[in-house]
Amino acid sequence: MAEPIKQMKNPKYFYELTISSSPHAHSPVTTQVIMRDVLIALLPALIGSVCFFGFRALMVTLVSAAACVFFEWGYRKIMKKDSTVYDLSAVVTGVLLAYVCPVTIPYWMIIIGDFFAIVLVKQLFGGIGKNFVNPALAARAFLFSWPVVMSTWVKPGFENAAGIFSTADAVTAATPLAAMHAGSLEGVSLLELMVGNVGGCLGETSAVLLLIGGAYLVIRKVITPRIPLAFIGTVAVIGLLFPQGNDRITWMLASVCSGGVMLGAIFMATDYVTSPITKAGQIIFGIGCGVITMVIRYFGAYNEGVSYAILVMNACVVLLDKVGRPRKFGAPKKEAAKK
Repeated sequence: MAEPIKQMKNPKYFYELTISSSPHAHSPVTTQVIMRDVLIALLPALIGSVCFFGFRALMVTLVSAAACVFFEWGYRKIMKKDSTVYDLSAVVTGVLLAYVCPVTIPYWMIIIGDFFAIVLVKQLFGGIGKNFVNPALAARAFLFSWPVVMSTWVKPGFENAAGIFSTADAVTAATPLAAMHAGSLEGVSLLELMVGNVGGCLGETSAVLLLIGGAYLVIRKVITPRIPLAFIGTVAVIGLLFPQGNDRITWMLASVCSGGVMLGAIFMATDYVTSPITKAGQIIFGIGCGVITMVIRYFGAYNEGVSYAILVMNACVVLLDKVGRPRKFGAPKKEAAKK
């Protein structure tokens, strides 16, 4: 044993060892891989937005993604921290923020929203994994400081589309949610809601395209269906039990397919950082999002409540993670502990 001890004292044996905390496991699943899958899942909705609202939808999305990358790179450069732009999380934030904005939003305004999302909501709290609310939704809520711009919707169709550099020629139209908020289903077509041929934010109009993206994420095991099913199911149940239109089933389906329910349930509420990790917590989280969404739709002054519902439930995640938390390995049960 004497010889190995002498060898251990040789400095050349020490610099080769790296000590890290457990678990000591390797996996090909990285943040970059996950974010890349999310971007792939968002592509169908992007293609649909270009078809419905013109090429300005693509430009708004590209500008938003590029601005988010720039702000993340610049902040970490100024603060002398390692760059994290290669994990693609900033790109996802930029795309999602563009998806929850109207296609007529000015470029300077979406850039301000990108700054708010990346610097104030994400980086000032420590970067990816440490923000307590969804950056894209927080930025959307901030952008409602310009309510007229954020609630101006373009009628779908290339002949009505806004120009790439000017929105003056765009033909505006009311969204299905506006009619539903008034308690009517007049002019609301379920087929158009499914396809996406309706006014609204550029990435949330087509339920079919969003479901295709959601199915891809489930197959790739990027997300579990618990939160989306709980969210969408709650909206469906409330819409079925408390219809405001003439047809109970039509009202329920329109409630699920209109607005940002699909986009929020599949891509926003399932954010790893701002959603619970326990199974029971995820179900309660989804139900809470659905209930708050419908309460805002029924009783609020604003037509849509998905963004605010998710933000409110984001603030409850710390408490929800205590629900369904497994017992520590080796810890005695409460009955045994009492005895």
